[in-house]
Amino acid sequence: MAEDTTGVISDVKVAHQQNAKLKMGRFLKVYGPGLIVMLADTDAGCLITAAQSGAQWGYAMVLPQLLLIPILYAAQEMTVRLDIVTRKGHGELIRQHFGKGWAWLSAGTLGISAIGALLTEFIGVAGVGELFGVSKWLTIPAATILLIGIAFCGSYHRVEKIGVLIGLAELAFLVAMFMAKPQPSNFLQGLTTVPWKNSSYLYLVAANVGAVIMPWMIFYQQGAVIDKNLSKDDIPKEKHDTFIGTLLTQGIMIMFVVTFAATVGVAGKHVSLSSVSDLATAISPYIGSAPAKIVTGLSLMGGSLVAALVVALAGTWGVTEVLNWRHSLNEPLNKSNIGFYTIYCLAHVIGAIIVLMNIDLVDIAVSVEVMNALLLPIVLGFLLMLEAKALPKEYRMHGIYRFLVTGACLIVMAFGIYMVGPTLGIW
Repeated sequence: MAEDTTGVISDVKVAHQQNAKLKMGRFLKVYGPGLIVMLADTDAGCLITAAQSGAQWGYAMVLPQLLLIPILYAAQEMTVRLDIVTRKGHGELIRQHFGKGWAWLSAGTLGISAIGALLTEFIGVAGVGELFGVSKWLTIPAATILLIGIAFCGSYHRVEKIGVLIGLAELAFLVAMFMAKPQPSNFLQGLTTVPWKNSSYLYLVAANVGAVIMPWMIFYQQGAVIDKNLSKDDIPKEKHDTFIGTLLTQGIMIMFVVTFAATVGVAGKHVSLSSVSDLATAISPYIGSAPAKIVTGLSLMGGSLVAALVVALAGTWGVTEVLNWRHSLNEPLNKSNIGFYTIYCLAHVIGAIIVLMNIDLVDIAVSVEVMNALLLPIVLGFLLMLEAKALPKEYRMHGIYRFLVTGACLIVMAFGIYMVGPTLGIW
């Protein structure tokens, strides 16, 4: 009798183990696109902006980061439904529903924006290297080789895993936040402080809003979900993946805001925060020189590398979708997809060469910011129209949710256009 009971218990344990393995396998199959695209959203430029926000306005910049969570999620959630239901990428859907002309406009501006974003990431990589005394002539070629090599791993799943692991290095800055010892009372007071009449505050809010939804994020997540071969049954899980990624990316931004609010912001010092070195130097008096260099270097290197990977793939997917070329990471290099891999490699090589040539990067950065601001209304506009046109009724937004998401997207588009003026000195 005891043996029978033991056998039953053993069978139950085996069944539970098998069920757990199946659930874990399903988890690993579905989760990933939302995590990696959100980790890429907190690239070097965004993290520097978050640091500037905390240093200048303290904890008053935490509330805008919290308010951006539903906006960011709503935009990327639309891409999830679009790609899983239609099985087509963003560029391909634009070509199908609005014609080749609009598709080329979207792909062309995406390509320019992607190259510009890659410059920012390579500048971040170079900055981290120089923080530790390593020349950009070593760090940038090494990063280029790494990023190109990742794409030839043989499957999207491997590329995604590597990208997520690299991006998680951004969480190293959590150490700096705890070492900065932010005061809860100051934090809570900052949440209720909104100096909306101050133009400097509004400018930084606009910079954060304009950067929260990058055009390449939409192209990337649609292409990624297609490469993972997800089905309609996976939509809830992929939405969950996107939501977790949204919380993670905004959590990282808040981490930087709080750290610099608790250090530079409290001290009231006016310091320049425009490079990796500036960030580490600014917090060194509060947490120590070595810890400041290590956590800053890890965070910005992780953000720069994962963003470079995502941006290049997004640009490549967008262009090849419009050209109707084969564009899957699940296929090894062959004659049918050589165009896809060539564009991906060239994007990295061109970005690396421009940074190494010491071309006036300030002007390039300004142009990229203006391009992203102008591109945002186009991309979000197409996203909203495709959601209403390309999806069957049962998969579209309805009621109050549709009203809120449309309104949020219009606000982000408005902030993106607003950023053009201050960037060019028009107003």
